[in-house]
Amino acid sequence: MKTEGLTEDEINQRHAEKMAKKKAARDKIVATKTIEKGLLIVHTGKGKGKSTAAFGMVFRALGNGMRVGVVQFVKGKWETGERTVLDRFPDLCRVHCMGEGFTWETQDRQRDIAAARAAWEEAKAMIADPAYDMVLLDELNIVLRYDYLPLDEVLETLQAKPAKTHVIVTGRNAKDELIEAADLVTEMTMVKHPFRDGVKAQIGVEF
Repeated sequence: MKTEGLTEDEINQRHAEKMAKKKAARDKIVATKTIEKGLLIVHTGKGKGKSTAAFGMVFRALGNGMRVGVVQFVKGKWETGERTVLDRFPDLCRVHCMGEGFTWETQDRQRDIAAARAAWEEAKAMIADPAYDMVLLDELNIVLRYDYLPLDEVLETLQAKPAKTHVIVTGRNAKDELIEAADLVTEMTMVKHPFRDGVKAQIGVEF
């Protein structure tokens, strides 16, 4: 929008007219979106923020009075700030920390598989329970990457979820089949990370 030679009032008027046209176009697009459904959401990629964004959705759901279930497949031993907050909403949120740490920490494949199976059984029960409006499967992509759970079984369960239930799956290296099945996929791209400069994980940022 060219503004040279115009008064402030004329600039404001042109801006108002431009925004009115944008709003009308936007309202027309929004009016065509009429479907309501539970979404299968995937957060993947090498960048930081996959679980952080997912827990942001969890907190948003709680703010709307929705009931939420959380199953953590890997980070079970970590004491995290989000878990402390969620403990304050026992009527709306249940958290199951089933993981025993990253596989390079346990160094025991059979133990990791058993932990993944126990977490998945809990996850399946939550997903099938219509009382839950949202279920977060934190780091499920990690156990799928290492073939600790059969991908076909996981996909079958996710595709058969109740129609109004939102399910969020996090973790890098999401399987192509899961991405194809999902309604919403976000890939986090790492541009910079302090860990590369020798900075350890920070309270309130990483956990």
